[in-house]
Amino acid sequence: MNNKKTKKVDYLVKRAFDIRQKTEAIIHPKRNPIEAQKKQLKKLLLKAELTTIGTDCNFSQILKSGNLVEEFQKNVPIFDYSSMYHKYWNRQLKGESSVTWPGKTKYFALSSGTSEAASKYIPITSDILKSIKKSQIRLLLTITQYQDVPSDFYKKGSLLIGGSTELQYNGTNYEGDLSGITAKTIPFWFQKYYKPGKKISKLNDWDYKLKEIVKNAPKWDIVLIAGVPAWIQIVLEKIIEEYKLNNIHDLWPDLTFFIHSGVSIAPYVKSFEKIFGKPVHYRESYFASEGFIASAIDPKNAEMTMLYEGGNFYEFIPFNEQNFSPEGNLLPSAKAIWVDQVQENENYAILLSTNGGSWRYLIGDTIMFTNIAKHEIKITGRTKHYLSVAGEHLSLDNMSRAIELTQDELNIIINEFTVFAERHHSMFAHHWYIGSDQIIDNKVVSQCIDKHLATLNDDYRVERLEAIRDVMVDIIPEKAFYQYMEWKGKLGSANKFPRVLKGDRIDEWKAFLKEREFSK
Repeated sequence: MNNKKTKKVDYLVKRAFDIRQKTEAIIHPKRNPIEAQKKQLKKLLLKAELTTIGTDCNFSQILKSGNLVEEFQKNVPIFDYSSMYHKYWNRQLKGESSVTWPGKTKYFALSSGTSEAASKYIPITSDILKSIKKSQIRLLLTITQYQDVPSDFYKKGSLLIGGSTELQYNGTNYEGDLSGITAKTIPFWFQKYYKPGKKISKLNDWDYKLKEIVKNAPKWDIVLIAGVPAWIQIVLEKIIEEYKLNNIHDLWPDLTFFIHSGVSIAPYVKSFEKIFGKPVHYRESYFASEGFIASAIDPKNAEMTMLYEGGNFYEFIPFNEQNFSPEGNLLPSAKAIWVDQVQENENYAILLSTNGGSWRYLIGDTIMFTNIAKHEIKITGRTKHYLSVAGEHLSLDNMSRAIELTQDELNIIINEFTVFAERHHSMFAHHWYIGSDQIIDNKVVSQCIDKHLATLNDDYRVERLEAIRDVMVDIIPEKAFYQYMEWKGKLGSANKFPRVLKGDRIDEWKAFLKEREFSK
């Protein structure tokens, strides 16, 4: 970009940030969530009325109904990925038009989450890309509300660590990581500040990409980083090691914000305290392959706020024995509610209907409303990542919090962990694998985790008296988790290690550790 264009872009971006006080309604919209969601559902139904699913599920009749939500729930079944893909999405993948959303679907995001072996193909329409772009800009605008934001924030770089932005064309559509698809929607004025830049972001080889990021790091002036905590940590530690820095602020003194997603930040905070040389604001965003769902927008509050106008209509299924099996599978009798009926401090699985062509789609995440009046939520886990072999109902939120408290109590660092249930004599035991490079007494860690879980979860405390007879802990090097991901072909910034192992994955994990001599 030549100097004249650079100055023009800088001016435009500065103007955008200068008028942020006049766009308060964009940053903090005053909404009635019930009316907003009704309006959102009506928009979705009208747009998709003549699609295949619109015809199959009587969208026209639903729109004529006096009770839109109730008729929608009566006429449209609940879909998981398998049922949605085999009935509709596979047809879009083959090039068929107007199946779940008007027109042809140009992009498909490949997503395997943490528990699935095969990739999922999630349709990404032009409408959902517009919604994602709007939500991303809104999140960026909220950052300027901090008192300590650098005055020339708009001129500095943002390091976004995601999957490869290289997309594969199959003759009908483009497939790839969601970050690669959304990279095409990055506003023109942000291209200059987007790091590591298009060339490095396209790389599929994680090790090579990491080397290129480290090599170019001194050229950048980074104010914001974004990505999954584990991979951000690896990047920053490599930079510090390569240039023999005391901390990352020696290189990037204005680094102020860390937008994280994918997993809880809690287990990683102690590591980042050593990486950062000055305070950094953590901001969580809830950005799934199926859409942008929530983000933290209040500088004084870390909780995420639901986005009710972002092209999504939400439903919630109470995550309990009436609706889900012990394995986390949805039961045929499951009943969904919507935003007018949710309660605080209850776990819900989310159903999404979106302008991306998802309809009453179970995305697999569980959330909890922490403040209904402010529309605030937190992610508590995955439907398949709960541990409840004997009714202990341990959520990912419980586990992450127990690890955080254990770190604080023992003054240790635990960045990675996983757990599973196994038979123990006639009953059960929980078996934890803790990733740490410190010398730690596994029995002490076991007692500490057990104690904190019993405090956090009453069901766990009761079951520990009878059904859960032991809590075993193996301390292994942190690199074991990353080597396993590499072995599975999932090394890189878009992937996450499963916190709960089930079924064949348990034997696979044990065999891997034995083969690599990480276990006895």
